[in-house]
Amino acid sequence: MRVLMMSSPLASHFAAMVPLAWALRAAGHEVLGAGRPDMAAAPLSAGLSAVTRGEPVGFNEQLARYLPEGMRPAQAFGRGLFDRIEQGCEQWFLDDLVVLPEYLDFARRWRPDLVVSEQIDFAGTVVAGALGVPHVRHRWGVDPLSGPLGGMAAEMFGPLCEKLGLGGLPESALVLDPCPPELQLPEAAAGVPIRPVPFNGNGRLPSWARRGERRRVCVSLGNQTLLLNGVPLFRHVIDAFDGLDDLEVLVTVAPEYREALGELPASVRLVDPAPLSLFLAGCDLLVHHGGAGTAMTATAVGVPQLILPQIADQFFHADRIVAAGAAIALEDAADQDNPRLVRQAALDLLGDDRHRKAAGVLRDAVEAMPAPADLVPDLEALAA
Repeated sequence: MRVLMMSSPLASHFAAMVPLAWALRAAGHEVLGAGRPDMAAAPLSAGLSAVTRGEPVGFNEQLARYLPEGMRPAQAFGRGLFDRIEQGCEQWFLDDLVVLPEYLDFARRWRPDLVVSEQIDFAGTVVAGALGVPHVRHRWGVDPLSGPLGGMAAEMFGPLCEKLGLGGLPESALVLDPCPPELQLPEAAAGVPIRPVPFNGNGRLPSWARRGERRRVCVSLGNQTLLLNGVPLFRHVIDAFDGLDDLEVLVTVAPEYREALGELPASVRLVDPAPLSLFLAGCDLLVHHGGAGTAMTATAVGVPQLILPQIADQFFHADRIVAAGAAIALEDAADQDNPRLVRQAALDLLGDDRHRKAAGVLRDAVEAMPAPADLVPDLEALAA
């Protein structure tokens, strides 16, 4: 069986599908990632092959043009940016309409038996429909996006689908959902559970991964946060741990940003970004931005979370994990920039065993979900 896995132009959006791709490969099937050049790093880092068409989109660079000087998305727009997400994705869809003939030309020659798309890629839906093969949608985690964007995609891709004889944007044959049912939004369309096996890129096991005697906190706010004027936020979070010398605080940050962060408290250590799956299980707390990959990794390993959401669905991940009792979230940008409030939230999470127990309940829920390999026979039957 040949499986074409298509993604919107962000590598992190493809990453959620990697464990399924591994399972398909292990079962003897051929898997190929496809999309804009922006997404190629994810399949390639996972040992998969990829094909790209069109030009890079540069989502972060596009978003940066709408930000007031020196402000990050949470400061400029807050939660309200989600209401504008359709405007941002409209340009992606327009770009997809331009490059779709190239996708179709390639797919007709490669002849996949099945097309799998991440949750906001709809070009794959069109490709599957045009080839007459089943389409599977694969979520990242908590999903407030598929519904509203699906309606917009149906309208925008409708004329092309009519020309292809499809009678409109085809429906997906199956939705795979790596979000534990306890966390998923009640209004999200029902999906088939698939265990979220953590994948945050590849890398060597860091020398510092072995835990010492002190309680360990990981701060991983994402490279996108840094790119979008997030250095001051990192500094405020670092200041929150000043004087807490009974903790070991690991802050993942690329080398080019370190000079701007200045001197560090004794408890804080800056480390190169590394796959969270290599060391997060040995941490007592994760401070992060609410990105789907990070949130699902922390959920899978049962670590309490302090969430500082910055953009779009990150706020929804914060809502749901807080409601489950496994996290505290600081939604307001001014609160995120207040070291005293960040410090108190971190200490509350470290000091109250209820959060650890709630995180353990979510971990158990993840472990009860079918592994990607368990779903391969279903996909084989669907393709057949």
